[in-house]
Amino acid sequence: MLKLLVNPLQIVTVNTSGKNYLRGKEMEEIGVLENHSILIEDDIIKDFIPNNSINEINADQIIDIKDKTILPGLIDCHTHLVFAGSRAEEFKLKLEGIRYEEIAEKGGGINRTVKSVIDSGFEELVEISGSRIDYAISQGITTLEIKSGYGLSFQEEIKILEVINHLNKIYPVDIIPTFLGAHTYPLEFKNHHNAYIDIILNEMLPYVAKNKLAKFCDAFCESTAFSSPEVDMIFSKASELGFQTKLHTDQFNSIGGVKVGLKYNSTSLEHLEVIGDNDIKRITNSDCVAVLLPGVSFFLRYGYAPARKLIDNNSIVALSTDFNPGSSNIANLNLIMTLAALNMNMKIEETISAVTINAAKALDVNNSVGSIEIGKKADFAVIDSPEYYDIVYQVGKNLNLMTIKNGNIIYKKS
Repeated sequence: MLKLLVNPLQIVTVNTSGKNYLRGKEMEEIGVLENHSILIEDDIIKDFIPNNSINEINADQIIDIKDKTILPGLIDCHTHLVFAGSRAEEFKLKLEGIRYEEIAEKGGGINRTVKSVIDSGFEELVEISGSRIDYAISQGITTLEIKSGYGLSFQEEIKILEVINHLNKIYPVDIIPTFLGAHTYPLEFKNHHNAYIDIILNEMLPYVAKNKLAKFCDAFCESTAFSSPEVDMIFSKASELGFQTKLHTDQFNSIGGVKVGLKYNSTSLEHLEVIGDNDIKRITNSDCVAVLLPGVSFFLRYGYAPARKLIDNNSIVALSTDFNPGSSNIANLNLIMTLAALNMNMKIEETISAVTINAAKALDVNNSVGSIEIGKKADFAVIDSPEYYDIVYQVGKNLNLMTIKNGNIIYKKS
């Protein structure tokens, strides 16, 4: 089946010439194409057609997007979207000056959400999470990652992963599951770390691998969570079982996580708010994606990751919401792009690269999505503006008119 997307004012291709990621200064080069339409065959981008030649195409369907801007389908590559309950009370405490670490040490934080998830059944979690996915789709998001990590027991972690996999079956976007059993220590294992690690190594990881419930294994390397030697043990087992790895690290403290992540060729290192210059150089010399999460810095009111330094040192940088109930209750990817531009000195073009092709690389799907290139999936966000930079300028406003996934319209603003 042939389809034509006709008359856009701009097509932001984020063209990589087949490289499928953009590093350092390349992130500015987003390949704006004008006076062309897009030909789709089945679910694949087949060609770019000059507007004066579209009458020569015998298309089965014509989608007129006159005077609008087409972006690659957006990608939210770090979320904790499956959760229950509220942490509004903790938000109030933070505004009164209580630090995130203090709340966690007193049994709040992640463990509070764990209790809410335990109290919620499978269908309830599917329903709660489904409305959040609908919101993501309405923004032009066509691929997103969802982590477990709010179960912290064999039964509950598996329940969350099964919810994520079910959501992937019933929603038209690509949802990529990540196992994050090493998110923090459950309260009952607070003083018995080795016992909980044994459960991760000998029960959780083998079951998740056998049943193909997750593509990635993640961990939180932090002074209030898992040490770098502990992460090393977990990643050793995960790699043995065939998982790709990604790592929360250098959020509040730098305790060796970057070295461990790179040791296992992690697809991405995420957070990096307090990363040091030596570790920036280590990332620069790798193909690992630095996934930055400015919503957390905004929400918790602390320092932003050094995006400018990472980019200027030739790193591959992505952006994501880190949508979760405790440290980034922000599901708006456009707002994240604006925060990165205003508070991390990223150029608008760099923020677009960071939520498209580089976010795709952070999920290892960059060969098929993340840019508008011939042969890739026909995933698009159609923006109600003649200029691509409006997506960052219109702070927090959803400019998306239409979301197209695999060549099919899955959302259209009424």
